[in-house]
Amino acid sequence: MHADVPNTRPAMKQCELQVTYCKGKPFAANDYLSRERGDHSTRTADLGDGMLVDFALDGRAIGIEILSPSCFDLTRLNVALAQLRQPPVQTEELAPLVAAST
Repeated sequence: MHADVPNTRPAMKQCELQVTYCKGKPFAANDYLSRERGDHSTRTADLGDGMLVDFALDGRAIGIEILSPSCFDLTRLNVALAQLRQPPVQTEELAPLVAAST
């Protein structure tokens, strides 16, 4: 997610997973969190464990970047989501990412 690219998509009320592949293997992933129309990333913070969180101008978490899908840990993601006051995700919601880490 980039601060200079505004989000013109409709408001999103639940998470959405996007996995980027390179030569058939997961390269990176973005877990887009609930957001409002016009939200874009204005700040990024390191969560550790190969994850970054993007924040909107008002401080809401709007996305989590997973830099190494092969090392992905669902429990660690849900701990991070709880710290960000976001609902946890289930294995089924992130099936491509879970598969990449096994």
